[in-house]
Amino acid sequence: MSKKLKEGIGLTALNIFFIVLCFVTLIPILYAVSVSLNGQNSLLSSDFSFIPKDFTLDHYKEVIFGEDILTWFCNTVFLAAVTVSLSLIFAVPAAYCFSRRHFPGRKAILKCLVLLNSFPAILSMFAIYRLLRPMGLVNTRVGLILVYTGTMAVFSLWNTKGYFDTIPTEIEEAARMDGATDLQVVLRIVLPLAKPSIITTALQVLIYVWNEYIYATTFMTGEDKYTLAAGLNALQATEMTGSWPVFAAASITVSLPVLVIFFMCQKYMTSGLTAGGVKG
Repeated sequence: MSKKLKEGIGLTALNIFFIVLCFVTLIPILYAVSVSLNGQNSLLSSDFSFIPKDFTLDHYKEVIFGEDILTWFCNTVFLAAVTVSLSLIFAVPAAYCFSRRHFPGRKAILKCLVLLNSFPAILSMFAIYRLLRPMGLVNTRVGLILVYTGTMAVFSLWNTKGYFDTIPTEIEEAARMDGATDLQVVLRIVLPLAKPSIITTALQVLIYVWNEYIYATTFMTGEDKYTLAAGLNALQATEMTGSWPVFAAASITVSLPVLVIFFMCQKYMTSGLTAGGVKG
């Protein structure tokens, strides 16, 4: 057997393995979709089938028109939009500064930021609550935005800094020799080149806010202030506990917007993540 044939067989086997793996990871999603389309409340019954025997869209109608999901959706979109904007506004200039300026204490500051961001969120819950309560920011959107921005700005800084490190400084020097100011270099050269990393970072911040559960359920009370994650928890834990099809329909519904955005930005993901992971 020739070497080329062996490589072809190995590559085919590897592709088949990953295709099967993808199907395996899709099983929980397909299961939730099947439950949401089933007219019977049969979550763990022995006669369950991935193809619903009693097909219905009533659960989706109940979620969209009968629950507060639109209120939760608006709350989450507002929190996500403000958090993404603030995180990038603070992180991108700081990342460029850390990438291009080698000032005293630079490495120590970066290490401290990584250390602060490495602790699990639940460990800082009490401290954050004690900070927000005297300022009257508990159970407010502003308080939650401050928590989210403080959490994700560090991640955004590190991810965008890694991409800035991959942009050759010679490009900027050439632009300055042609008469461009520092601001023009950043706005017209560096930021367009860093577009994949910025979009990828924004998408990851969006996903974090969209799925965040601990802070949303701890610092926000009242259904009119719930995010989608907190609302789904309330939906499952109260009157809808026995209606798994409704809960499954709600889960699928709230996942669709992020999924659509993800596919729209997919072309930026590979370059943004790989370059952003370069050690600076």
